[in-house]
Amino acid sequence: MKQGLFEITENRRIADNVYLIRLNGDTSAVERPGQFVNIRLSGFYLRRPLSVCNLENKTLTLIYKTVGAGTLALSRLAPGTALDVLTGLGNGYDLSASGPSPLLIGGGAGVPPLYWLCRELVARGAKPSVVLGFNTAGDVFGENEFRRLCGNGVTVVTVDGSAGKKGFVTDHLPSGYSYFYTCGPEPMLRAVFNAAATSGQFSFEERMGCGFGACMGCSCLTVTGSKRICREGPVLRKEEIIWKN
Repeated sequence: MKQGLFEITENRRIADNVYLIRLNGDTSAVERPGQFVNIRLSGFYLRRPLSVCNLENKTLTLIYKTVGAGTLALSRLAPGTALDVLTGLGNGYDLSASGPSPLLIGGGAGVPPLYWLCRELVARGAKPSVVLGFNTAGDVFGENEFRRLCGNGVTVVTVDGSAGKKGFVTDHLPSGYSYFYTCGPEPMLRAVFNAAATSGQFSFEERMGCGFGACMGCSCLTVTGSKRICREGPVLRKEEIIWKN
């Protein structure tokens, strides 16, 4: 973990209530896809955890949805603004398990961390397939960026059928994948857990207090005991997950 000041170089809306922000600063603590950062905002007690969508040189790309006062305030910050950011948080995805044809499954705000993961997998010679799930056409983002990496191996799904295929991501999983990686809301993760044909890794979206393991507020039960989503997670392997009733 590392604390530093980052300068906003871009902050714009890319879908309904969804924004892309780019931050320039010391990214040396950010090591792998699936990690997240924690941003301090003036006037708010708790930091805002956001997954890393992409890392290039010293620039972090984050994509976030405005779901409360904090993220709304973040969306109103102009380029040139300095932000206090904790970087290098969380364990991230293990790319060594992917095999030759991994499947990436993202839902809504869980889509962003899969982009950097996809880039890294392609760079290693893998051929990922991607399924992106949203509620409606106005929520869709990232499709073109994933297609530039994976071509026709990208499927967009909307619940109401207003873009891509109609239904849920689990209705449109391809066959023949070697492993899977997923991130999204818990109901989607549970459905993927039951539908997936292979082992895989789940990145959990959880409310956090400190974001680095001190407060124990985001603990969850696994087969090896309690783990903190912010520290031992947010990525857990399928075999270690115990779902709450």
